[in-house]
Amino acid sequence: MVDLNPEHISIYSLILEEGTKLQKMVSEGKVKLPEEDIERKMYWKAKEILEEHGYIHYEISNFAKNMYRSKHNINCWEQKEYIGFGVAAHSYLNNTRYSNIEDIEKYINNIKNGEIDKNIIIHEIQKKEEKAKEYMLLGLRKIEGLNIDKYKEKFGKNPIVVYNKELRKLDKENLIKVEGKYIKLTDKGLDLANIVWQEFV
Repeated sequence: MVDLNPEHISIYSLILEEGTKLQKMVSEGKVKLPEEDIERKMYWKAKEILEEHGYIHYEISNFAKNMYRSKHNINCWEQKEYIGFGVAAHSYLNNTRYSNIEDIEKYINNIKNGEIDKNIIIHEIQKKEEKAKEYMLLGLRKIEGLNIDKYKEKFGKNPIVVYNKELRKLDKENLIKVEGKYIKLTDKGLDLANIVWQEFV
């Protein structure tokens, strides 16, 4: 992997998708997935190797050479707006997450017929509280953590006050820590990130 010297590398734990050949083989016992502790050792070994080769670990699953962090990914984790164009493209605008339909013929016909609205599928219209919780979750994906000052600027409150109960619990379990103006995952938190994020769902 590092021999190819790519600017950016993403590493993810395998998720079995329902209906795939691999999922069927695992359910039938023909393929055995590694135990969770082995999978975590693989993650930490990959992190070690990548950092030894000059990659910066900037998000829980993403590593990049200096100056090559994904701008789109960072925008998503900072809850910035974006517009996707074309079939099946996704967008986030005015607190709304939506996508375009996946059927290319219907997509084209709707445009020809002046019925562009039929191409749009609304997935979520966020309320302020939902947006604030998501901002916490997204911020805690980043290795540097959630910037407390940016949260205050965006929502007008201190996240340590707003989520005092949740943060105390996570701190007690050694899953998060506060360093300067950032709330971030501990090493244990990196392994158990889903438990952390669940507090803000």
